[in-house]
Amino acid sequence: MAEITASMVKELREKTDAPMMECKKALTEAAGDLAKAEEILRIKLGNKASKAAARVTAEGIVGTHLSADGKLAAMVELNCETDFVAKNDDFIALAASLATLIAEKNPADVEALAALELNGQTVEQFRSALVGKIGENVSVRRFVRIEAQGRVASYIHAGARIGVLVDLVGGDEQMGKDLAMHIAASKPKSLDSTGVPAELIEAERRIAIEKAREAGKPDAMLEKIADGTVQKYLKEVTLLGQPFVKDDKQTVEALLKSRSASIASFALYVVGEGIEKKANDFAAEVAAQAAAAAQK
Repeated sequence: MAEITASMVKELREKTDAPMMECKKALTEAAGDLAKAEEILRIKLGNKASKAAARVTAEGIVGTHLSADGKLAAMVELNCETDFVAKNDDFIALAASLATLIAEKNPADVEALAALELNGQTVEQFRSALVGKIGENVSVRRFVRIEAQGRVASYIHAGARIGVLVDLVGGDEQMGKDLAMHIAASKPKSLDSTGVPAELIEAERRIAIEKAREAGKPDAMLEKIADGTVQKYLKEVTLLGQPFVKDDKQTVEALLKSRSASIASFALYVVGEGIEKKANDFAAEVAAQAAAAAQK
């Protein structure tokens, strides 16, 4: 049986907000598999066990560039080690410069971006110099560039930790801003159901079936219950299916139809989303150091 350490319990608790003993039980049942343990908690505790799953763990900011006519936009996530550096003027300026460079030069990927010229040197040289100046690692995680079918609206929130670009066809400038703010608040995974990864849908179906089974529902009803749960899930995570934040009596899809508008695409960056900092087991480190000292 895999050893369930305090750091493993702590990590699962931070992901789920579930009680510590429930986390330990789930980890034990899952033989130490964190993802499986999280799924077990969702089956037992429902959505309470997933409300903290989107917490971010890395620091940094989102930088954006938007052309005057709204036809060209770019967004980049620039990461660092501490929140203090994320507020550094040089760091902030680099994020803005990179977004402009991405819009103008259209690099294929982060590696291509690193080779572009910025202030007389390559982006990589500039980044390295900044690392030496501030004494902390700096990295470009990802970027997106949009050549609009309509007009791009942008929104930056939470100290530049959340950034949104949305390509709105039809509508007006205010509608674009409202939709960008909606995306920042509701964090959809995709525009519609076709963009939701199959593994996420399958996980929701599996969890729904297990929850219904534990609740004593007959086997003949399990698939129907799962279908209903999946449809509810898709409405929650797709932009078109979500209730509009400024009028929750209509969905975003209904809002767009009422204005003869559509969304060609959108991009949402939450700084550090999906990145986990290394969890240091202080007790284990001390024990290891003590053992090493005893051997000398």
